[in-house]
Amino acid sequence: MHRSRSLFSSLLFLGFALFFFYTNPSTPLDKMAEETPKSIYEFTVKDTRGNDVSLSTYKGKVLLIVNVASKCGLTHQNYKELNVLYEKYKDQGFEILAFPCNQFLSQEPGSNEEIQETVCTMFKAEFPIFDKVEVNGKNTAPVYKFLKSHKGGWLGDGIKWNFTKFLVDKDGNVVARYAPTTAPLKIENDIQKLLAN
Repeated sequence: MHRSRSLFSSLLFLGFALFFFYTNPSTPLDKMAEETPKSIYEFTVKDTRGNDVSLSTYKGKVLLIVNVASKCGLTHQNYKELNVLYEKYKDQGFEILAFPCNQFLSQEPGSNEEIQETVCTMFKAEFPIFDKVEVNGKNTAPVYKFLKSHKGGWLGDGIKWNFTKFLVDKDGNVVARYAPTTAPLKIENDIQKLLAN
């Protein structure tokens, strides 16, 4: 008898909880759905000086977002070709956003100031360099959680190495993801198509 009363009470509580969930417009899950970013423009990131930069600044532009490192075997080729793309298309509405990351064999160990200096002097990059971030794990930068959730990689969503590239269209939608070994100039045709739309 006691057991059946306990079961009845549990079912009654569950019934009330479900009723509340489906009739209350401000349940936590509803709020989570409302807060899920719809585009890249909803994010604010830090520049190398720690200042906030809203990615809405780049509305209407085609973006190539890259996690970079200064001491990687892929560094010289990637920066060289990224510079070529940037110089060729920056006046047509194209932007490269570089996020230093030290998660892959500690190949980006410097401070933000040191990274900025290296990128500008050694690699001659003129595109924006942002605050050093984590792209995997519990401290993944929110913008990278968004990128990975929209374009998963081979064998899981995690970023595999330096110079993984995400292509974003003029409406802030993530449209493509490229492996670290994909040379930037191999992406040129995809960039051209998005710029033409």
